[in-house]
Amino acid sequence: MMKVRMKVNGNWVEAETWPDRILVDFIREELGLTGTKKGCEEGECGACTILMNGKAVASCLIPVLKAEGAEILTVEGLGGKDRLHPLQQAFMEEGAVQCGYCTPGMLLSAKALLDGNPEPTVEEVKEAISGNLCRCTGYTKIMRAIQAASEKMREERG
Repeated sequence: MMKVRMKVNGNWVEAETWPDRILVDFIREELGLTGTKKGCEEGECGACTILMNGKAVASCLIPVLKAEGAEILTVEGLGGKDRLHPLQQAFMEEGAVQCGYCTPGMLLSAKALLDGNPEPTVEEVKEAISGNLCRCTGYTKIMRAIQAASEKMREERG
């Protein structure tokens, strides 16, 4: 067992874990943050996408020790207690959530995109979510939601 320390959703956490444990299991089982989903466990589906130091990553491919000292954002840290993040709100308003399994990963991939590019083109949105598979929506509503959130976030910034 080894001790790891990282900042998760704005709070420093420290825990003992096995050195070869993958980050998605640590997040779900040790931290109880089950919004991060397990899918293919091969980095192909995007269900386990989180932000690590601001970049969208497949947490099923990352040994927990690689996250030592990192800043992690999961879907639980995306919105506030009393207010949804504009992406979450847009996903609801645009009907971009169906079964919901891909939603956490989609939201975090979209956040990484909008953090770096507040006015993405349709092609840039497609590229940003290309690592996230959805079997329910056909992606049109998801892309529309991301662009709606982009517009809302620009309006809020003034």
